[in-house]
Amino acid sequence: VQLQAFGGGLVQAGGYLRLSCAASGSIFSINIMGWYRQAPGNQRELVAVISNGGITTYAESVKGRFTISRDNAKNTVYLQMNSLKPEDTAVYYCNAVGGSFRYWGQGTQVTVSS
Repeated sequence: VQLQAFGGGLVQAGGYLRLSCAASGSIFSINIMGWYRQAPGNQRELVAVISNGGITTYAESVKGRFTISRDNAKNTVYLQMNSLKPEDTAVYYCNAVGGSFRYWGQGTQVTVSS
């Protein structure tokens, strides 16, 4: 499974960005897709994930601001990020889980200026 992430960039606080991640390869094995992030000096943390059936899980820090969605026909997962805060600044990684395997995309930088 290969994951290619798009989006990210520099935005002012209060602004919005949309990330997308397209999966290719043995996609039939994927049941969960989502996003993690890692800020400098911090561990990688879950942002939001979504199952094949549309069940979502969000980090408390992004609830009400971020929305994860998935287009199974396009094998793509999206992360709409609204009301961005400087503390959302991080490298965002696309993630997919299939069986006992976990796959990672290349990461995309999100920078929120105050």
